[in-house]
Amino acid sequence: MLNAEAQLEIIKRGAIEILPEEELVRKLRAGRPLKIKAGFDPTAPDLHLGHAVLIQKMKQFQELGHEVVFLIGDFTGMIGDPSGKAETRKQLSREEVLRNAETYKEQIFKILEPTKTIVEFNHRWMEKLDAVQLIELSAKYTVARMLERDDFKQRFQKHQPISIHEFLYPLMQGYDSVILKSDIELGGTDQRFNLLVGRELQREYGQEPQVVLTMPLLEGTDGINKMSKSLGNYIGINEIPEDMFGKIMSISDTLMWRYLELLSDHNMQRIESMKADVENGRLHPMEQKKALAEELVRRFHGVESAVTAREYFENRHQKKTLPIEIRKQFKAPAESTWICRLLVELKFAASSSEARRLIEQGAVRVDGLVITDVNFVFDGSKHKVVEVGRKRIAQAIRLLE
Repeated sequence: MLNAEAQLEIIKRGAIEILPEEELVRKLRAGRPLKIKAGFDPTAPDLHLGHAVLIQKMKQFQELGHEVVFLIGDFTGMIGDPSGKAETRKQLSREEVLRNAETYKEQIFKILEPTKTIVEFNHRWMEKLDAVQLIELSAKYTVARMLERDDFKQRFQKHQPISIHEFLYPLMQGYDSVILKSDIELGGTDQRFNLLVGRELQREYGQEPQVVLTMPLLEGTDGINKMSKSLGNYIGINEIPEDMFGKIMSISDTLMWRYLELLSDHNMQRIESMKADVENGRLHPMEQKKALAEELVRRFHGVESAVTAREYFENRHQKKTLPIEIRKQFKAPAESTWICRLLVELKFAASSSEARRLIEQGAVRVDGLVITDVNFVFDGSKHKVVEVGRKRIAQAIRLLE
């Protein structure tokens, strides 16, 4: 195991805050494996690169010899984390949460080492809490402290409703830390309040409080908002390789360096060298971005898929060619056509429902652009190429051509 100072340099990479840093140094100097906790509520079936920022940090702790606990909040997920929300979140059913949780177990091992990862579900201890224990837990934190939290404070001042169960969420997340006896808890900057509640509860239960490490919220493909499926600016871990590669290529040259710092396996010295090469004109930023895209696709889909995705991008978007052996031509519709109907007519989807699902998954492109609106209309006078994945490609032809 590396000495405390060498570990700290790796741990601080990309981190926003370590609270308090001196406690982390003391824990590292003890020379024992630390228990690292990060919780993920399965409120949606797919993880994206925004989630991968935390998982990548977990991987770094794992490689330093520490014990990593990937906590699936299948109980807290039914409540819904109120962090950053201007209104009460819709509660999910037990069935929805469990279905999403199953997909998480598969996806995280594309980054973490399975034999060195502990996967926990917080229903194991939360469902055992009786009314008396829940009251005892609630008594350990005050309403005044809860209202110090920005989102609660703003909603309270604007006379917007705050449900009692929303106050329970940070308490339950903190109680997870008590049960797991975590030394360090990781979270995004929007989780700062919840993570600090964990410190307070551990102290209340007579434990040494955990160190809190916050990571930035990764911007999505729009370069402005945090990556989110609801905003349509996300890059999913399970997306097909060609789409993942293409979406990474769509980020700005500036944002590329942030992705490299937070998601790449290259050390910071190597990244700074790459940056210098780009700034000095020795390396074109597009080539560097393609290298980043290939690295991430390789991590989630394997070497062969990464090479194929790069070739597809270069042929389709740089050389503007289509693979002849899979080209399908169709007569351009005289009138505008609903995209779902067109996908069925091309036999790219068995039904309109399947076509909708393909669009929602980000698998459909028209003239190289990903279609996210299920009501999109294909205009035969200007649109030309329809793609679903890599092998379903059709080119519209016009009678006058």
